[in-house]
Amino acid sequence: MWNQPDLKISRSALATPSENYIFLIDLLLPKKSEVLHFLDAGGGQPERRAVVVVFYGCLEHIKEYAVGPLPNPTHHEDITLKKYKKEPPFTDRPVTTGEYALLFKFLNEKVFLKLRKVLKESFGVTHNKTLNSYESLPRGVQSGDRQTWISFFRDFSGMYIHPVGFEVLINHRSTNSSAWTVERLLYNGQYFQSVEELNKKYEAGNVNKIVYKSIPNYASLEPRVKPTGLGPQQHYIQGQRFSVKNNQVLYLDWSFAFGLSSLTGMRVFDIRFKGERIVYELSVQEAMSVYGSVAPGMLTKFLDSSIGIGRFAHELVRGIDCPYAAVYVDTFRYIDVSAAQRFRNSICIFEHDTGRPLRRHFADFFHNSYGGMPNSALVIRTITAIGNYDYLWDFIFYQSGSVEAKVHATGYISSSFKIHDSLKYGHQVAENTIGNIHTHFINFKVDLDVLGVKNVFQTKDMTFKEVPLPWLPGRKAKVPHLVEGQLKTEKEAALRYGTKTPRYLHIASNQTNRWGHQRSYRLQVVSFSGEHLPETEPEERSMSWARYKVAITKYKEEELTSSSLYSQNNMWSPAVDFSQFIEDDESIENEDLVAWVTTGFLHIPHAEDIPNTVTVGNGGGVILRPHNYFDEDPSVHSPDAAYIHPESPRSCDKNRLACLSQETCSTTLPPFTFHGFDGVMKFEN
Repeated sequence: MWNQPDLKISRSALATPSENYIFLIDLLLPKKSEVLHFLDAGGGQPERRAVVVVFYGCLEHIKEYAVGPLPNPTHHEDITLKKYKKEPPFTDRPVTTGEYALLFKFLNEKVFLKLRKVLKESFGVTHNKTLNSYESLPRGVQSGDRQTWISFFRDFSGMYIHPVGFEVLINHRSTNSSAWTVERLLYNGQYFQSVEELNKKYEAGNVNKIVYKSIPNYASLEPRVKPTGLGPQQHYIQGQRFSVKNNQVLYLDWSFAFGLSSLTGMRVFDIRFKGERIVYELSVQEAMSVYGSVAPGMLTKFLDSSIGIGRFAHELVRGIDCPYAAVYVDTFRYIDVSAAQRFRNSICIFEHDTGRPLRRHFADFFHNSYGGMPNSALVIRTITAIGNYDYLWDFIFYQSGSVEAKVHATGYISSSFKIHDSLKYGHQVAENTIGNIHTHFINFKVDLDVLGVKNVFQTKDMTFKEVPLPWLPGRKAKVPHLVEGQLKTEKEAALRYGTKTPRYLHIASNQTNRWGHQRSYRLQVVSFSGEHLPETEPEERSMSWARYKVAITKYKEEELTSSSLYSQNNMWSPAVDFSQFIEDDESIENEDLVAWVTTGFLHIPHAEDIPNTVTVGNGGGVILRPHNYFDEDPSVHSPDAAYIHPESPRSCDKNRLACLSQETCSTTLPPFTFHGFDGVMKFEN
């Protein structure tokens, strides 16, 4: 792209808004039909191509190109209109590193240097001590706006919980930074039209002044006690049971490919169990938060894929972010830089024992025995630190044939300075610091192919029905009855939050198992989400996917993602409006179906979020569970299963763990014992 003379693209990592700049290079997914033809029918391998996003500052427009074939491209094709059916306005683009550099320069020259006395007396700012900035999004209240409220925090690690009570609204719509302006200022809950007005009223004593005082950094994550020992560690006594080659993983009966998109993050493809494809694509789509505040943060609505979810997947720490013995994989990204970057050890893959059995039974009556199996599962994980929040993304593969996509949140809460009425929007968590109430919504794409691409969407639930008791004439009882249904169109299958929905949701094939039931996979959503933004709010169009717990659509190449790079900066007329996927109300009977699953939770910050939010209870996800897909639980064929009989409780033949202590050199493993049959119930002397 640099070598195309007509494109005139800058090579500078700090290109200004008026220059032409490559913002993103990412993998362009090939058409699904071409992939399936290659994988299943011996067809030719699809051409590997990249998508390249260029911001043309000199012309003030945005273009996206398909560039290929890789690794030695020879052509580029403008795909902007094909992808979005319109050209996103130039104001829709994310702020680049070059634009941020100009914003910091503008703040210093037009705000900090003109407010020296205010900033020194209120916040301790000097020539060698400054404040850190953090922005609220979106950048305005209507399409075309590019005005950003910037909040200031103490220059501490974990600055996000050290607000100082000072915010500035900058209009940076022009590609010429000399035309940027300060629109408003907020100081200790009081608004000002200009820097000059704040200075004048401060000098006259017409403001409620903030008086600076030094405080310890309660946001620090440095240990407060010395380490006294090492916690339990996982290791593979007989070597790992999975393999990773390039982006392919094999694990017992599972196989899949994986990747990391700079925009949407982790994704896995061609998930197969015992050789049969179950899922074509399982991927993160969007992470969204809506905040409450008495300050300008009241408008804050973050759409992280517009910033880049996968962009912030950094190196994982052995023994903390992932087990010490995990396999670690590097990733490469090109987003808002001038050369591709390598991020070492940014994905980890490991098998672990969840610490609870997958299944078990102790037979106390009649035939005494024990049968059980540890729940060993494979996890592929990345962690993305997007501003203040860290998200743990897990895809988990169980030996029962289930797959789980799970997210947990940690990191720092977003906070604001305590002013009048602040407590209506959160709890006080530190001196003058309010943890602001907010929602977390996460959207996953689940492209299930259950025994092919001709599937239906079924629901199951129960109801109590009154039935007569055959052996007692005149007596009746309320008995649970199975209620089954099949939804036929996209609108029927758009299951909204806040409405009663069936508890069993299935993508089903037209094939049956041994017992005559349609072979299917169930979507089980784990979610504690708060209220979704009302549809009357104009910004809601950019996050319309969050209306639905699950929405089922017919697969289309024009409907590959539920959000877009441009949604954050134009929430009012987004490049991708998910609700339109459903509006045409196409048939979903015997079609290639995609499930869009939304999960999340409400977060009311509290004192225990200081210094850091913990992952416990802060998460959600979706579990894909076989439902009549097999004739029996497939884990019965796992080598991990164990069986104990009273006549030989320490036999190794059907319980490898019985001989573990003798087969390993570890001095920490106690010998295997089992005395469970000593107290069984007996019905005769």
